[in-house]
Order: sequence, then structure tokens, then C-alpha cells
Amino acid sequence: MKPKIKAIAFDGFTVLDPRPIFALAESLFPEQGVALGNSWRIRQFEYSWLRTLSGNYVGFMQVTEEALVFAAKSLKLQLTASQKQRLMDSYYALQAWPDALPILKALKAMDLHLVFLSNLPVDVLDAAVKNSGFTGLFDAHLSTDKVRAFKPDPRAYQMGVDAFRLQREEIAFAAFGGWDAAGAKWFGYPTVWINRLNVPLEELGVSADKTGNDLRVLQDFVENY
Repeated sequence: MKPKIKAIAFDGFTVLDPRPIFALAESLFPEQGVALGNSWRIRQFEYSWLRTLSGNYVGFMQVTEEALVFAAKSLKLQLTASQKQRLMDSYYALQAWPDALPILKALKAMDLHLVFLSNLPVDVLDAAVKNSGFTGLFDAHLSTDKVRAFKPDPRAYQMGVDAFRLQREEIAFAAFGGWDAAGAKWFGYPTVWINRLNVPLEELGVSADKTGNDLRVLQDFVENY
């Protein structure tokens, strides 16, 4: 008999919409913002993984700023201090995807623990909770700053086990990125991939237990687990 799901750990972007960050990049650099956003995002991942692998951890916001500077240089864009600050500050303006609040309330009503398990720092998550009307829905945030290792390092996923003192099989993980879904599944979490951007499955030989393009798939998964 499968153990009952007692908690859900969310990657931040399953419930927080990052698209305004990249829309701002396009508004600041017309016709080049998409390329900047793509390069920025790729380098952000690469820097976070390289720093974790090498044992040279710094926080997400430093990684993000360094990735932005590199991306702008690689595209030969003149990124001013003001533009850089506006792009960085946009992380503190994150708000929920439209479906998030009612689904989170429904999950909370099922007496589940809800927690962010995210590469984002606590202050960014606190701002997002306030911006999105999530007050009272989430337990204390599990930021990778706590273990100084970005996902998909197992130390990051272990935070959920340690926080709730539950078995891995009792904690559902909601992933935004396909790579994060793979990492959580390898760790042993029942995993739901909220594939909001409709990207292909990563070629990593592993897949989430359930996949959908909004949080309804997570609610369905938990209710029928």
C-alpha cells in the first residue's frame, strides 16, 4: 500500500509567473530582449550547477546578476547599472499564475503541508507570498541557501524530508523545469511536472509520475494517489 501524501514541496515557478522578468528584458532591449532572456536563463542554470559541483556556492541573486552581465556582454549589449537593477528587482515583483491561489487553498484544505523548496532566496519568496495573497498557505521556505547547494543536488531535495520528518514517498514534489522533475524523481519524491511552457521531456531516462500544464494536475494527483 502506498503511503499517503502529507506534504507538497513546490519549485517557486510552479506557482509564480516568471514571464514578466523576460518581458522587461524585451522592453529594455527591443528585438534583442528574447535573446538576452534566453542567454541569461541558460547561463543562470550553468553557473548554479557549476558552483554547486565545485563547492563554490553563492546565493541565487548573485548567480543571477553574474549570469545577466555575462549574457549582455555575450550579445554585445550595453547594460547600464539602472537597467541591471530593474531586471534584478523584477524578481521581487513576482506574482502568482492565475490558477495558483484557488488550487493552493484547495490543497491546504486537505490538511497538507505546503512549502517552497526553491533555489530562490527567502526574501524573494517572502515578497512573492505577499504579492500573490499567499499569506498563511505555506510553511517556512526551504531555500537552497540553507544547504548551500542548488537543485538538482540531493542535499537540496533532502530539505523536505528533514523539515517534515516524513518519508520521501509522503512528500509530493511539484517541478516547473523538466530537469527539476528529473532530479526530484531520482531523489525519490512522487513528482508532478507542471509543464506550463509546454517544453519537451528532458532526455535523461526518467519522467515525472504525472505531467500537465497547470496546477490542476497536481491536485488530481494528490487526491488520487
